[in-house]
Formats: sequence, C-alpha cells, structure tokens
Amino acid sequence: MLETVAEGLDHPWSLAFLPDGTILVTERAGNLRTIGMDRKLSTPISGLPEVAAVGQGGLLDIALHPNFEETRLVFLSFAEPREEGKNGTSVMRGRLSEDLRRLTDVKVIFRQQPAYKGGAHFGSRLAFDRAGALFVTTGDRLNLRPLVQQTDNHIGKIIRITEDGGIPPDNPRPKGWLPEIWSIGHRNLQGAAIHPETGQLWTVEHGAKGGDELNHPEAGKNYGWPVITYSREYSGEPIGEGLTEKDGMEQPVHYWTPSIGPSGMVFYTGDKYPQWRGNLFVGALALKHLARLVFKDGKVVEEQRLYDGRARIRDVRQGPDGYLYMLTDEDAPMGRVMKITL
Repeated sequence: MLETVAEGLDHPWSLAFLPDGTILVTERAGNLRTIGMDRKLSTPISGLPEVAAVGQGGLLDIALHPNFEETRLVFLSFAEPREEGKNGTSVMRGRLSEDLRRLTDVKVIFRQQPAYKGGAHFGSRLAFDRAGALFVTTGDRLNLRPLVQQTDNHIGKIIRITEDGGIPPDNPRPKGWLPEIWSIGHRNLQGAAIHPETGQLWTVEHGAKGGDELNHPEAGKNYGWPVITYSREYSGEPIGEGLTEKDGMEQPVHYWTPSIGPSGMVFYTGDKYPQWRGNLFVGALALKHLARLVFKDGKVVEEQRLYDGRARIRDVRQGPDGYLYMLTDEDAPMGRVMKITL
C-alpha cells in the first residue's frame, strides 16, 4: 500500500531526511521545501542560486553532509545558467538555518565543463562515500556524444570531489584525465547509491531506445558510451557501429530493454520489510513503476515491478523510520511524496 505524505509539489526531484525526520525536497523549477512531522509543505527556503529550469534542467539532487548535525551543510546539484544562454550541471553547498528557512554561506563547488545551450541530459545524482568524498554524476547533454570518450571535460562522466570542491588524493590518475574524473563513458546518470556493505558506488543511467544500465563504476574505468551500448537510436538505427562489447570497456551489471527510464535508487537496509532487506530499488520514469532487484553473487537474479503504472517515480529513499519513500514526478499539484506501507 502507498500512503500520501505530502502533495502539491511541482516535479519533485529528490528528497533527504533531517535527523528529526523532517523531509527536504527539491522541485525542478528551483524550490527547496521542507515537509514537517505535521506533513505540511513549507514555503520555499531562501538563499538558493538561480537555476536554469529548462527541459530536464532545474534544481536536481540533494545530499546532506555526512556530519550534518555538526555542520548543517546541504549539497544540491542544479542546472546553472552560464554565459551566452548556455547552462551546465553544477553543485553548490550551503548551511541550513536552524529554523529551516534559509541557506547561508552558499558556494558553488563544481561546474560541469563545457557549458552547452540545451535542456537535456544533466544527470545528476550526489552520493557521499565512506571516505567523505562526493560523487557527482553528469550527462552527455544529448548532443555532445563526441566529448564523452574524451577525458579533458566533464561530459558523460562521474566526478569525485571533496566537500569543498577539491581533489581527493586517492582519485584515479590515468594519463590525460582531469583529476576530478572517476569514470567515463556514461550517457545520462540519474541514479546513484552507496552499497551498505561494500561501500561501493552503484549507478543507473538512461539508454536511448532500450539499453538502460545498472553499473558499479570503478575508478579509472570506461563504461563505453557511445562506442558500446545495448541501446539503439530513437529511430531504431544502430548507435555508432552497433557494438555491445569492446576491449577496455566495461559491461553493465544489468540492462533494461525496453527502457524503463531509471532514476533515483536505494539499497534497502531497514526492518519494516525484512523480505526486501538487501534488495535494490530503482524508480522508473518511462514505465511508471518501482523496480525491485534481487542479487546473488553480485548479479541480478530476480526483478519485480511494484506499483506498476501508478506514476513516474523520480526518486526513492529509505527514511530513518525504516520505511521507503518515493517521489512522483508530476506537475503541481500532482507531485507527491509517497510512503510504502505494504
């Protein structure tokens, strides 16, 4: 069963839980709001930078500092307006006031380069690893495919930075790579989660026509786009040479054809649904369901569609109460936070 926690949201994109259970939720149009224990939706929090709310762009992911109770730092990814009408994925951090009404000490700590004039494929998810470094996923901006396999830019890459935008000393350093790049060869990464047992990063990314991927990207590796893919052009034509494998490029752990439109994801570790512990949950935008993936020896051995056809699921997170919460990506007032109660 699904229980509505809050509604009236405009294309909600991500949520995070404060220590007391209050929910922070982003709206793509550029608003950050809270949902308190009374389940009321707040007015927008002040202090955010201007966002480029165009196409798929806007205010995107949110992550709390690992020591939020001490720092009160909140990290947000967003499509940032740039020069000459261009835009790009950026990450900012700010300090959330005690009354939850404003962000102060706001600083942009990452800017995807190059900027581009368009409204597609921004990524973007944020995930802190156990070392306190921040993973930032990006997209290929739809029309910048030739840059994805080049290592002097941020197009179609996973980035790993420190909390102030610096370079972690244990980042990979392949020759010719920008030092903030973790992995290359990605199309449009809209889901990221840290495995609760291994501490490893896992991601999902959109294919074109079919070929959505689940990966666990490793340092210094190439995940193939657009040289290898299980996807095809939207016209049905092959992408590039139509290859699915090539030496030096990694295979996905799992892929979906037809495309499900994968977005937010989480590994479940709670006790509210013990039969699901250890499973991976992925929101599906195109096919409108919550995907539950079961693993054995690192491989997907079972997949179940939950709440099939209910809504476009943009994000899924585990709350401090052990329940799963989903965001439905709809126009206001239909955007909702939903709690899975079974």
